[in-house]
Amino acid sequence: MSVPPRQAERPLTAEGGHLLRLRDLKMAGAYVVDDRGVIVEMNPAAERLLRRRAADLLGHDAHDAIHRGRRGEALPHSQCALRHSLLTGTTASGDEAYLECGDGTVLRTCWLITPCRIDGSTTGALVIFHEVSDNGEDAAESPGPSASLSDLERLALLAETTATLTSSLDVQATLGHLVRLVVPLLADWVVVDLVAEEGTISRSVVVHYENGALMHRNDLQRQLPAVRPDSAMPLSRALRGVTATLISPQTYQCPPDTDLAAVQQELLAATGITSACIAPIRGIRDVIGALTLGRSERPEPYTAGDLLLVEDIARRAGLALDNARLYERQRRVAETMQRHLLPRLPSLPNLRMSACYVPAPDASQVGGDWYDAFVQADGSVGLVIGDVVGHDLAAAAGMAQLCNMLRAYAGELDIAPSAVVDKLDQAVARMAEATMATVVFARAEQIDGGWRLRWTNAGHPPPLLVERDGSTRFLEDGTGLMLGTGFETVREDAVYDLPPHSSVVFYTDGLIESPAHSLDDGMERLREEAAALAGSRLNGYCDRLLAKVRPPDNDDDVALLTLRVPG
Repeated sequence: MSVPPRQAERPLTAEGGHLLRLRDLKMAGAYVVDDRGVIVEMNPAAERLLRRRAADLLGHDAHDAIHRGRRGEALPHSQCALRHSLLTGTTASGDEAYLECGDGTVLRTCWLITPCRIDGSTTGALVIFHEVSDNGEDAAESPGPSASLSDLERLALLAETTATLTSSLDVQATLGHLVRLVVPLLADWVVVDLVAEEGTISRSVVVHYENGALMHRNDLQRQLPAVRPDSAMPLSRALRGVTATLISPQTYQCPPDTDLAAVQQELLAATGITSACIAPIRGIRDVIGALTLGRSERPEPYTAGDLLLVEDIARRAGLALDNARLYERQRRVAETMQRHLLPRLPSLPNLRMSACYVPAPDASQVGGDWYDAFVQADGSVGLVIGDVVGHDLAAAAGMAQLCNMLRAYAGELDIAPSAVVDKLDQAVARMAEATMATVVFARAEQIDGGWRLRWTNAGHPPPLLVERDGSTRFLEDGTGLMLGTGFETVREDAVYDLPPHSSVVFYTDGLIESPAHSLDDGMERLREEAAALAGSRLNGYCDRLLAKVRPPDNDDDVALLTLRVPG
């Protein structure tokens, strides 16, 4: 944000057109805020009264920096009379406003706020104040609350908004929570316009409360035109993060100054909204959208108190949406990395393989599941299924390291699977980030008349052998400790000659685990469904098995690798 430097001689033009300079105000403190409430100028008297340097306050939001309650507590936006006057663009005064001083005390002031122009272009407000004693008259009235909500109800709504919106890390779920919080309590209509990471704007939510139900008006959702920086219309200002605004159909009766204003005219005509609040949805760094609450059925218009409440709700929604976007971005990064690391299965004339990977359904869950298959120098086929402990980007990064190291160790000739995994375990202990993982490493070796499977298992669910007639058995031999425990262990190899037309299913625990059922239940379900699919073609086998076996309440990712030997 670019903040204009302090210029004591810069003239301000008040609504009456008179020129003044802040330094001319000798007995009263004065500061100027722009249309976002950011302090852009302060006179020496204000510095003296507040015992704070102007340089420390310029560029900061006036409400957050100095506006306080009677006992010095942070003041909600909805209870700030100065903020109210800035939003409504009116001249107002009062004899009780508390400003925080540099020593931590609060100063009770009489104040006056009036709109002004800054440098002939930017609009803002001039605030003039002076100290009064604590035995002054009763405080002036704070901004009027919503006609439908008491102060206690408004505070309860804000508390519920914070708790509800932060309960999810999914953008669509957060938007759904937001809609249910404000409709029909505050509005008949709710519209959410979101700015995408690449800068495009979409009307993501249009919901109407109709006959006791929420009606999603998908016909009104659309891509929006770009925001022009010179537009003075409320939605354009909100999407630039300027300020919240009260509007009515009369606001958009004039010829539209931009394509975005024309779209807003169409919205008001289609919805019949007679009164609305538009507030920016601000993230931690940028404006990420705008929230519009509208009334078409109820007769009472929105008040300035309502506007402050909506602004507070939009601020909380912005933080929640920003967090949800961050988690979704992290998930996409890890998921993309996982998919690029997962191999293209080798094509062999006398051995068939099929594999699939499915990410976790929850946007906040990213795992370290992987599979691998490669042809070795001696003609055997290396087969890997693994799972790094954790559900985050670190797990996915650990998976990438283990995958590459295992391939490197497996490339050594005449080394048993158990020796490969033992070397991998020793390497894990030397990694900078502590990593724990389970893995099955197997070799399919061609022998006279068929194939032999040689494997070792480091704490992973056992592979499942499925014969052509549907008989099954879990290959539970060769099992040892998982990787990264720090304990010494002796790993063993297991060997099994695979019957003709049999299949071996390697899988991660996301396929069988469920919070509602035991692991034995999941393994039995896998056995039954794999047996039922024993005679099916391998093409699409993993996808069909995944659809039938994976529990609906599982929140983990899943990797599957299936090997089928010929007759």
